[in-house]
Amino acid sequence: MILEKIKKIFKNFYFLFFIISILWMTFIDTNGFYNRYILSKQLSDLESQKLFYNEEIQKISIEKEAFDNNDELLEKYAREKYLMKKDSEDIFYIIKE
Repeated sequence: MILEKIKKIFKNFYFLFFIISILWMTFIDTNGFYNRYILSKQLSDLESQKLFYNEEIQKISIEKEAFDNNDELLEKYAREKYLMKKDSEDIFYIIKE
């Protein structure tokens, strides 16, 4: 008796259409729930990267203003970072092990 009712439900067109549409919306469709979850996760990652890069841009712009206003600081930075020297200077590097 119960088995016959279950068979009758699965033969019903509307029930089958409902199940197929749910599966379609969940997994197959480009705007499905699974794809929405993946896209929202990517969006949150990109927003955190955006915040990080905006902070880095602010730090670099502050350093740039400092270098534009102070020639001694610019020279010190060039000597330390890019190993620049004057023509009359000799530089010795000491490596500590």
